Amino acid sequence: MTQKLAQSPARARAAPAATTGRVEIPLHPAALIAVALVSAACLVVSVSFRIHDPDIWENLLVGKAIWQLHRAPTLHLWSWPTYGAPDLEWTWGFSALIWPIWERGGVWGLFAWRWVTVLSTFGLLWAAARRMGARGLAALVVMVACGLVWRVRSQVRPETLAGVLLALQLWILETRRQGGPDRSPWLIPVAWVWANIHNTWFIGLGLTGIHLLHDLVTDARRPRGRAGAERGAGSRGLGWIALGALLISFVNPYGWRALWQPFDFFLNQRNEAIFSVIGEMGAIDWGAQWHGLPILLVAWPVLLLARARRKGFDWVEALPCLLFSALALRAQRFLGFYALLAAPYLARDLAHVLPAWSGIRRVPVALRAALAALACVALALPESMRRDQPIGVGFAWDQYPVAACDFMEAHGVRGRGFTQFEFAGYQLFRFWPDRTRLPFMDIHQSGTRLDRDQYAWALRRVPVWRELDQRYTFDYVLLGRDFQLGTLRDVLDADSTWAPVFLDDVMALYVRRAGPLADVARAFEYQILPGGEARLGPLGQACARDSAIRARTKAELEREASSSPSHAHALILLTNLAIQEERYADARALLERALALEPNWSGTHLRLAMVQLMEGRPRDALREVGLERRLSGESAQLDLLAGRAWRELGDPGRARAAFRRAIQRDPANAEARDSLASIARGDRG
Repeated sequence: MTQKLAQSPARARAAPAATTGRVEIPLHPAALIAVALVSAACLVVSVSFRIHDPDIWENLLVGKAIWQLHRAPTLHLWSWPTYGAPDLEWTWGFSALIWPIWERGGVWGLFAWRWVTVLSTFGLLWAAARRMGARGLAALVVMVACGLVWRVRSQVRPETLAGVLLALQLWILETRRQGGPDRSPWLIPVAWVWANIHNTWFIGLGLTGIHLLHDLVTDARRPRGRAGAERGAGSRGLGWIALGALLISFVNPYGWRALWQPFDFFLNQRNEAIFSVIGEMGAIDWGAQWHGLPILLVAWPVLLLARARRKGFDWVEALPCLLFSALALRAQRFLGFYALLAAPYLARDLAHVLPAWSGIRRVPVALRAALAALACVALALPESMRRDQPIGVGFAWDQYPVAACDFMEAHGVRGRGFTQFEFAGYQLFRFWPDRTRLPFMDIHQSGTRLDRDQYAWALRRVPVWRELDQRYTFDYVLLGRDFQLGTLRDVLDADSTWAPVFLDDVMALYVRRAGPLADVARAFEYQILPGGEARLGPLGQACARDSAIRARTKAELEREASSSPSHAHALILLTNLAIQEERYADARALLERALALEPNWSGTHLRLAMVQLMEGRPRDALREVGLERRLSGESAQLDLLAGRAWRELGDPGRARAAFRRAIQRDPANAEARDSLASIARGDRG
């Protein structure tokens, strides 16, 4: 009894929560360890896809600059219009940490960072879940499921370290709440590190505030007297911890400005036009996320309410669920933090639901372990096979302007350039501190409000581009070759003052014909090939009519293919020329080379199916139609090709069905109607 009265106020207050309603299912430690190893392997594999994050290069460069300058930079050094202005590098701490890892370990060091941080994050979340009562195998399956949401944010970004801090904070707070050791003083250094590595520092303080509110409400319900006063000391202690965490957050190279940054963005910047083009700032792109995400978003509130019916409502869980559900649905950049917050609570809530099924006790432990391990693998396997995120250690170099920067370096392209901020990180990493090759805008969308607004609209509206160009008189323009957004490239193709001098799958580089880069324009101009998409159709028609134009186009396409490892698009256009000249074997070889470079390029298998039909190989054509459907989905053109293939194989029934599907998708498809009519005439004959 004496020992019980002598325990700390925090332990005394939380002890009932640690034991109430916990239902244990007998479990051998070996089974738990085995499933834990499987889940850890699934998490590691899930984050082992090639790095394609555009921000990584500037984060590395800032770290390099910090180690060279021996301080965090307070002046802007990363873009030419804003060079030398006061700056705020709110990820400086992360950059300073990651640079030595890259310098000494290279790409393997970066992947080691990914593996260590993901295992640390979910190891701490699992520990928190176990402290809360989720001691079964299902908790490990929940960790894998939440890890598959988190993996999108795992590309050596500051969030990877913020995720570890969030998990550590949850473990500290929930251990304390459940009657375990009170490690709340650790929250002060956690807050300091967080404020110096990422602008999501407020999440940690918010969680502490929620637990403090819980303590205050709990203490208010205690009876007055000595026991109540002792219990109230716990909430006062956490209050002082929260205050200390807030105050120490100001200890950073930028003071209050670093802490104000996320609020300034929310209040003043989030509705600017430039942020509407940043995918992570917008609504959820369901196709880019783990396919189980909708289930997870529904499961957390459902399980929360299911547990509340039996154990009472847990406001400490409900508030993060409500707040981060709203944040994640509004801006998908918060989905990762949503998954981390959900993980221990989902595991705890599921642990209270599963024992309600009495049959689970009769399942042998070995079988339960095998089923849990199989569930982890079944969840993770489809994600590891995604075509857009292939598993492998390295960079997705076709996402960066590597060859374009090679050209710039080799031929002296420098000056006042207009570049997309998505590609600015690599350009910075490649050329810094050369001020003559800095980008127009860095990854943090630096610049004045006018710069940001005109940048956003210049990519789409010709008058805005001309106004921006008139303000700055650019020497060169470096644009990504996203064939879904080609307005500015089409404008430059039609403007006689600009010359495209470098093209590959990733980038198009234009220089001004008059000015310091005039010699580059004269020596390397593409006179036939455009950088945009609008002129490709008319060029193809001209090539079909005129053999001389076709020959010049072929020569420029071959030059494009030889100038960069990323040249699948040039090979596809060369295929079109080969088809015009009825060189079907050459066309097939070109398409196979294109597929070796870009297996996921939409339309390549479709063209290959056309070539296979022209060569009299209908079964191969059907295979290519199937592969194209997996990449691009159904289309009338694919149905038409399938119908032609089945007709050549002597199967009029399947051919007829395919032509009918083509007409249903595209009622104006004359070829499908004629083919269907031809089959009908053959049936009557």
